[in-house]
Amino acid sequence: MNLTGLRRSGPNDDEAMTPVELPHVLVTVAADGTLTATVDGTPFPSPDAGAWTRATFGPLMDAITRDRTIAVRVEVRESDGSVFTDILRTRKPRRSAAPSETPVPETRRSRHARRVPRLAEVTAGGFVPGEDVAVATIVSHTDATGTGEARALIDLDDLPDGSTPEVILLGRISGTLAVRRLT
Repeated sequence: MNLTGLRRSGPNDDEAMTPVELPHVLVTVAADGTLTATVDGTPFPSPDAGAWTRATFGPLMDAITRDRTIAVRVEVRESDGSVFTDILRTRKPRRSAAPSETPVPETRRSRHARRVPRLAEVTAGGFVPGEDVAVATIVSHTDATGTGEARALIDLDDLPDGSTPEVILLGRISGTLAVRRLT
């Protein structure tokens, strides 16, 4: 094995090798569910007079990361002493397509992409909160809510022609099975 071509970094390397430091977000959860947030030790107050709560955790992270334009290291300290950490990364910027000077002729695919879907909603209860729920004729999957209910929106145009107008919701953990007729 020849190792002569490898380069090792050492203490004399320049600034290019300095570690990246992410802003540190510390969220402390009180027993009543209110949140206190700091960014690099500086308090991050709620924009209104109220306090941050578990229900506003998403908007709190959006406010701190400026809608995910900056990456941060998040540490959540629960009132029971447990600690969770994660890194919220930035989203890839979306490119806006410049409008074309010459009109593009319409195709079958562009007509299909422009159509409005015909949706049917199917709901059932008895699932474990958060479990993966299969939707069969398997056209998609969904998750159970925190109360154990599953909801699926089915685009009727995605169903094969001549298929039965029934849908099965199957809980992958609980084994709960619900058969519902599409109306």
